[in-house]
Formats: sequence, C-alpha cells, structure tokens
Amino acid sequence: MRFINKTISCPHCGHHQHINIDATCGDQDYYEDCRVCCNPIHMRLHMDEAQHKIELFIDSDDEQIY
Repeated sequence: MRFINKTISCPHCGHHQHINIDATCGDQDYYEDCRVCCNPIHMRLHMDEAQHKIELFIDSDDEQIY
C-alpha cells in the first residue's frame, strides 16, 4: 500500500492537521471533518501518472484553495 502523510490547513478555521492519503485507489473525491471546528473539508485527490505526481486540492465547497 502507498500511504502519504501530509499536513493541511482547515479552510474554515485555519487549524493545521495531519492527514493520511491513500494513493492506492487512484483519483478520489471525499470529505473529512476538521478535528477542531468540525466543519467538512472537501478533498479531491488526482493521480498524475504521466508526471509521477499526486495533487491534493482542498476547499470548503464555497471557494477553491490550491
């Protein structure tokens, strides 16, 4: 399995938190709740196999943060 540990910032409250990304399932679109403010964080994972990169887009559904 291929798991990646990253630190993200909540788009609602700004709290930094660690997440584990499961890169074995290809492109994904999912939500995780912030551990501090409990608001949903929208995460979209894109596997760019041509460039050998994993892109993670995080937003609060009302604005996009890159």
